[in-house]
Formats: sequence, structure tokens, C-alpha cells
Amino acid sequence: MTVALPTSAMVLAAGLGLRMRPLTLTTPKPLIEVAGRTLIDHVLDRLAEAAIERAVVNVHHLADRMEAHLKGRRRPRIILSDERAELLDSGGGVVKALPHLGQRFFVTNADSFWIDEAGANLRALADAFDPSTTDILMLVVPREAAVGFDGAGDFFLQPDGRLARRGSAPTAPFVYAGCCLMEARLFAGAPAGPFSLNRIFDAALAQGRLHGRVLDGLWLHVGTPPAIALAEAAIAGRRRAAS
Repeated sequence: MTVALPTSAMVLAAGLGLRMRPLTLTTPKPLIEVAGRTLIDHVLDRLAEAAIERAVVNVHHLADRMEAHLKGRRRPRIILSDERAELLDSGGGVVKALPHLGQRFFVTNADSFWIDEAGANLRALADAFDPSTTDILMLVVPREAAVGFDGAGDFFLQPDGRLARRGSAPTAPFVYAGCCLMEARLFAGAPAGPFSLNRIFDAALAQGRLHGRVLDGLWLHVGTPPAIALAEAAIAGRRRAAS
């Protein structure tokens, strides 16, 4: 079942960037540059390529700098979600932004992005989303292909597309690529204040309604200072291969 491409996205950009210190002592993590472009602009570029009309971006750490930078964006249209007073974590941040997001929307992290064919991955998520079987559809990437990721992996991907968490297994073959497609109704009864999106993910997983789709392209996780050089080298290598 193909559903219409959502027109809105939530960009989670309010974190403190503790693992990126000392760079984030003076620069918000989403404004760290990789290959001459800020992390958040890499993310917003992917949204624009997929014709996403508006992006809600939450801000907290060094919020004035984020706000000044984002004033220059025209596509997608930026709506700021101000968390200066209280950092709401990923789930609480989405709840605060719900009035701007519509019935179905993308949620994407601001510290990872991908290089693909002009919006192909976001369109693929929309094409693969089946509301009769799925509450959340995640982009996932094979662990060995995840540039800058040094963890044990997040999920097992079943033949029918359902995801299972790594649990007590030493490793899992797939990493959450920091982007998913989900629906506003999942937040009915969500707690007030800060909470993690993992609460919503786990509720969908318990009902067999958390699904994954493998990302097509180069995925880059930029969570620490050394990961910047890894990402830039991978991008340069891809460009050389394409030339």
C-alpha cells in the first residue's frame, strides 16, 4: 500500500552534544560542519530533495545561534520549537511540535545524514508504509556500512520487515539510521514533559508494528569529533567513485 508523501518533518536538534565536546562548548552540535556544510543543513537538504514543505526544529543548547542560522533556510520552511526553558528529550520534543506536524510525519536526528539519489530514501519510506500493519517505519543501515558508528547494533530485521531489538545478543546486524515515518496518534496519552521516543518505539514493537527498511546510499553518523574526519573521507571517496 502506497501512502502520500508526508509534507512535514521533525528534526531533533536540541541536544547538548556532550560526546562532541569540546566543539559543542561554543557551537551547537547541529552547526558542526562536515564537508563544508553544517550537519543540520545536510539533514534539511535531504528533506528539501524529497519535497518536504516544512520542518519543525527544536532548539535548546546555544539556541540563539541555531535560530540565527536557520533564518536563512527557505526550503523546507522552518518552524522553531523553543525548548530553552526545558529540554524535552526526543519524545517530549515531538509532542510539543505535534500541532505543526500533521497526521503522519518524518522524525529525523540532526547528527546523522545520508547521501542518496535526491530524496529516494524518504520517498521509499512513504511507499513502503502500510498503515494496516505498521505504526512506525524506520530507516536502518547494515552495521558494517555505518560510517562513524561504533556500537554493537540496534535491531534484527525479520523477513516480513518487522524489527526486533538486539536485547542480550552481543551484536545486531542493523543500526537505526536516525529517521523514521510515524503517526501523531501514537502519542495519545504520552506523558507531559521529557521522555524518550524509545517509549513509543517499544510500544509499536510489542505489537509487532515496528518495521524497518534498509537505507540505500551512504549513511554517516557524526557523534564525536573523530567521526567528522571519517564522514568527510567517506563523502570524498563516494565523489571520486562517481566522477
